Order: sequence, then structure tokens, then C-alpha cells
Amino acid sequence: MIKFIITFVDDMDLNQLIPAYLVSKKNSTRLVLFTAGFALLFINLYSPFDVRNWFGLSLKSQELFFYSSLIILTGVLVAVISRVILYHYNKKKIKTKLWAFLLIIMLEVFCMALFFTIYESVFIKDDNRTYLEVFNVSVQNTALVLLLPYAVLWLYFSWLDKNHKIKELIESEEKIEFDANSMIPFLDEKGTMRITLKMDDILYIKGADNYVTIYYNKNNAISKFLLRNTIKNLEQRFINHPITRCHRSYMVNFDKIKVIRRERGGHILEIETDPPIEVPVSKTYIKEVFQLFENN
Repeated sequence: MIKFIITFVDDMDLNQLIPAYLVSKKNSTRLVLFTAGFALLFINLYSPFDVRNWFGLSLKSQELFFYSSLIILTGVLVAVISRVILYHYNKKKIKTKLWAFLLIIMLEVFCMALFFTIYESVFIKDDNRTYLEVFNVSVQNTALVLLLPYAVLWLYFSWLDKNHKIKELIESEEKIEFDANSMIPFLDEKGTMRITLKMDDILYIKGADNYVTIYYNKNNAISKFLLRNTIKNLEQRFINHPITRCHRSYMVNFDKIKVIRRERGGHILEIETDPPIEVPVSKTYIKEVFQLFENN
């Protein structure tokens, strides 16, 4: 556990500012409640670190649960006070750096371990361990009780934040009025932007399984870009806009179509390039294609 944390910290820039979601009021409340619940279950159920070993107690189950609940809920006040101070500190637009945030967590562990040690020295009478021995055990157990839920919630808050940003990005893209100069971001299946093109430069899109190839104009030459996504996902994004599905495997920018012709094998679209690019039209989409072609 310690080695993992040291490796994790070494890979991070300690001078970077912590994300806002780590100090928001809602997430701070979640963290305190989750940590209190986790700690209560942890020391009552996980025998190597339970309250009997922690404080050297020999109590009945009911008494044990009462003492452990009192100890944990009182100890969690340290986290409550810490999060309240951190919230108001950042609310004043004074941002906390990562090294300071990690130092605060270390101080929380130290203060809670010190509290547990004092608690034993005052209230527990049947333990013959020295203060230093009790403090060492308390530091180890407190680190586990705090760091495990903190790490889980950090990942969870990060996931929520990324999903929220992706949702905002998608909603903002849907509000864009498409024209020849619009910059169109193309996202992969995970929602990460891979390339941004002008609407006027996009020619057509060809799909194959879980990938699409985007064909576009670049310096008067045709270029292509491979994107991990499905043509079905892109179709949903471009509803009621020039880039339209015309085939199971193709989407075209109808602003670039100059000819639609019928051949023995079906209808063909000619894209306005030199030489012209031919894209097939399937029966499923033929009606929509003719309507769009007439409107253009």
C-alpha cells in the first residue's frame, strides 16, 4: 500500500492545483459520510485491524460496536473540520496545490491517530501497551481507514467530473449552427476529441466495424483520418445537418455532392473533387438522399 502511494505521488506534479471537485461542498459531504461508514465497517469486520487489536479490548459484540462507533464518529470530526477549512479556503479563490492537499491528508492521519491514542490512555484500562506502541498501531490503522476511501472517492469524483464535461461538450456541440466555416470536432468512442475540421473541408466518412475513416480536403489534396468510433454514433450527432448517412458504411457532406446518377447496381453520388469520388447509395437511404439533393 505504502509503495503504491509513493509511486502514485512520484508520477504527479505536486505543484499543480487540485481539481475543484475535490473541495466542493457536495463532494466533501460525500467524502466524510463515506469515510465514516467505511471506517465503522472496516474496524468491526476486518479482523487484522479491528478495534480489539487496535485498543487491546476484550468486550462483548454490543459493547464493541458501541465503543467503535463512538471512536470513529468522534475521530471523523477531524476530517469534518479539515474539509470545512479547505472548502472555505478555496472558496476565497485561493487555490490549493497538490502538495498542500496531500500534506493536509497526512495531518488528518496524524491528528486522528493522536486522538485515538489519547482516547485509549484516558478511557481504556486493560491495555498494557505503551503510548508509542498504541500510536504506531493507530497511525497504521488510521492510514488504511482514511486512504482507502479517499482513493476510491478521488477516482469516483474524477469519473463524475469527466462525464459531466463530456456531456457539456456534446450539448454545446449540438447547439452549434453548422455552416461552411464551422469547426467540427470528431470524438472517439471514449469522448476524447481526435481531430477538428471545417465543415467545408469534410467530404465523406466511411465506416468499418468499430472504426471510421474521415476523408477531407487539405491543401487541395484529399487526406484521411482513422477514428475509433462507429458510423452509427456519428450519424446521431449529425442529424439534420449536411453530413448525412447514405449507405450502411457511408456518410457524405451533401454540400459537396454535384451529381446523383442511377446505374444497374443502384444509385451513385459523385463528390465534387478532381477526379470525382463515387459513393454508393443504399435503398434504405435513397428517399432521404433525393430529398436532400432537391433541397440543395
